[in-house]
Formats: sequence, structure tokens, C-alpha cells
Amino acid sequence: MAVTIASELVRQILTEAAASPQVEICGLLFGDAQAITAALPCRNVAADPARWFEIDPAALVAAHRAARTGGPQIVGHYHSHPTGVAVPSPRDAESAMADGALWLIAAGGVVRGWRAVADGPVEGRFERVALDARPIG
Repeated sequence: MAVTIASELVRQILTEAAASPQVEICGLLFGDAQAITAALPCRNVAADPARWFEIDPAALVAAHRAARTGGPQIVGHYHSHPTGVAVPSPRDAESAMADGALWLIAAGGVVRGWRAVADGPVEGRFERVALDARPIG
């Protein structure tokens, strides 16, 4: 099943990644199981942001609080692989819970979608998710 995402959000993620060629970018994704409706850039607070990402805990807590009071629901997150490919790495697999969350990875001028699952075919944790990028409106 494809997940719909506004082509504007894909451009936003690619622009953010291109502007940060030495450090992994990251952010939160909002929507539901069928559609990503918003993306929020977050600060990467990892000890080595050139090699991995960690979303700023303050941004994550704020997004969860907002969701509990009727705000948009978090459906996953995105990050970049500045010198790699848009495929989950072993480190990504170590970090991922098999909770069905969406992982968008930007690299090489593309954004690819993945879902964190138990026993996935990629790194034992991910399955590929087709992204249906559409113009807004």
C-alpha cells in the first residue's frame, strides 16, 4: 500500500538535506497510516550527527503533548544519509522499534519510504513503502 505525501513535503525534505551535506537532518512526520500531511524539521542532537541522528527530545515531547490534546498525530520521522543511499542502515535498524512507524530517508536527491516492522526484509527491521507524491490541492 502506498502512502500519500504532498510533493511540497518531499521538496522540503530534499532541500533541507541538500543544505546540510555534512550532517544528517531529521524531523517528525504527521498524518495517518495512508497519508503524511506535515513534516516538522527538528534539531539533530546525536553525539556524531555526521553519522547518525537523534531527534531533539524536547521537540518529540512537544509533538506528543500536542497530539494528546487534538493536534496532529506523529506517524514517523525522516532523516538523511548525506554520504549514503536512501536505504535503512544497520544503525537505523538498531534504533527502530517494530511499531509500524514510517521512516523516510533522503539521499542522492531522492526520498524513499520505509516502515519499521518485525522481521522486515531490509536489515531485519524495515519493509519498503511506496510514496505517492502529489501536488497540494
